[in-house]
Amino acid sequence: MAAYNKPLPNTNALTKAYWDYCKQHELRIQRCKSCGKYRHYPLELCPYCNSFDVEWVKVSGKGSVYSYIVPRRAFHPGFADEVPYVVATVELDEGVRMISRLVDIGPDDVKIGMRLNVDFQDVTPEFTLPVFKRA
Repeated sequence: MAAYNKPLPNTNALTKAYWDYCKQHELRIQRCKSCGKYRHYPLELCPYCNSFDVEWVKVSGKGSVYSYIVPRRAFHPGFADEVPYVVATVELDEGVRMISRLVDIGPDDVKIGMRLNVDFQDVTPEFTLPVFKRA
């Protein structure tokens, strides 16, 4: 594994399960056991019904580009050799949105609505990041 010189996510007790599942190459998000609605990023309290009753559910990992940006300047030295690249808001088929890198789609090829599948990059022994590829 090559040295990873980019920022890594901050974790806490609330997000640990999410990152642990990513390490297993599983995309799991929270679902409220009271109202059944999915949510991402992890929260203690359901924003829809105020329940604390939550479960981690494996989702399809399929979705589409809801929005995207193309950084053309490195905002961190670790990205200097990769600009331009695509960062997208991905709307999962389960209805929630998450922000991630698109790894096999160039800035001129990405389109709103483009279908995507999750993939995982093991970037350090401790961290695996979810990324998305063209479906």
